[in-house]
Amino acid sequence: NFGFALVFPSPVIPQLQKGDDPRLQMDIHQISWFGSIFTLGAALGGVSAMVLNDRVGRKITIMLSGVPSTVGLLVMGAAQNFWMLLWGRFLTGIAGGITAGSIPVYVSEISHPSVRGALGSCPQITAVFGSLALYAFGLVLPWRWLAVAGEIPVVIMMIFLCFMPTSPRYHIMKGNRARAVKSLEWLRGPNSDYLTEFNKIERSINSQGVQWSDLKTPLYYKPILISVVMRFLQQMTGITPILVYLEPIFHMTAISLEPKYDAALVGAVRLISVAIAASLMDKAGRKALLFTSGFLMYLAMLSMTMYTHKTPCNHGNLTVTEGLKSTYGGLTGPAFDPVTLIPLISSMVIIFGYAMGWGPITWLLMSEILPLGARGVASGLCVGVSWITAFVLTQLFMHVVDAYGLFAPFLFFCVVSVVNIIFTAKCVPETKGRTLEEIENFFRTGRTFTILDS
Repeated sequence: NFGFALVFPSPVIPQLQKGDDPRLQMDIHQISWFGSIFTLGAALGGVSAMVLNDRVGRKITIMLSGVPSTVGLLVMGAAQNFWMLLWGRFLTGIAGGITAGSIPVYVSEISHPSVRGALGSCPQITAVFGSLALYAFGLVLPWRWLAVAGEIPVVIMMIFLCFMPTSPRYHIMKGNRARAVKSLEWLRGPNSDYLTEFNKIERSINSQGVQWSDLKTPLYYKPILISVVMRFLQQMTGITPILVYLEPIFHMTAISLEPKYDAALVGAVRLISVAIAASLMDKAGRKALLFTSGFLMYLAMLSMTMYTHKTPCNHGNLTVTEGLKSTYGGLTGPAFDPVTLIPLISSMVIIFGYAMGWGPITWLLMSEILPLGARGVASGLCVGVSWITAFVLTQLFMHVVDAYGLFAPFLFFCVVSVVNIIFTAKCVPETKGRTLEEIENFFRTGRTFTILDS
């Protein structure tokens, strides 16, 4: 649902520009708002998750996200003017922010340490699958029916969550020991040693009482700072504007193949790469995948920068919107030129690199290293920072392209990829195979991942 809503403008903008309804055709400023307002809603949703996670629990928070998601998609499907499209995007953004701030926390709290890496990648995998579904449906469905199709995962999510238990850690935080034991027994199985795990979790939570003064200690400020900066750098790679404007980018790079098929192809590559990352998460480790991810994005961004700096856009001196209208108006493209595959291959490598590391691992690490006593609030803060950054980038992207050319934003993203590699080397801890309590003890002592049983 999240991935579907995030990249909704990619096939919809070209269809609207080609359509006959002048009320729904957009200039460069309207395209920027249509693409970016989802992230503004996601920032608000992240702040909402910050409050709801600790008030009503992770599971109920996720279920509540279905309300703005359903309404937003219906509004877009019935849109008669540009403002209805904006409202629909904003509401689906709120839902996306709520889920981004609660699902990683919920998954990490119900997962066993041996599979937490793979399960922690699942939110990213399903988001990628949602994006691929949108690109695939965009090949055959009109844009209004795309909005209707987006309702399907919302309904499925609401039904399935009814059968899931509330997080054991949330029950313990609220003093419901019996419910916590029952929840953990359901998750681990009645024949497992779930009582030992319950005792460790209870001791860890009971030893915490978060005060504002605690934020001065490394136990709190280090993991919170690392999480916030990682979510900031994740968005600074430019992944959100690239995904949101994928089809328009392919048109501006004079690519010979039809952009809507290119977008679907990139979506398929993204899904495969996230699946590979999930299988390697608990084997290769988090930092190795982050290094690989940053290096691949650096090479691909550099290639894209060199190509777009050397190759003029296919619409010459026209604006972005005029180029889209002329391209989608039925004019035939140029004959196939192998050189024009460079932006397609570069985009695939960007997506592959991001999905191998900086996509899923940033979500996973946020849920792993944040202190248990402040996890609900801190995760909401991380999501808020992440989506405000995404809003600024997505809002400015088309304006920068219109003013300076497509190479300018890609050059910036190339530099950010280098910063990400340095940050990974200096600041990010390896959490592979560690319990949440061991990770917390690492930040408390700065020396070891081990904890005492008594």
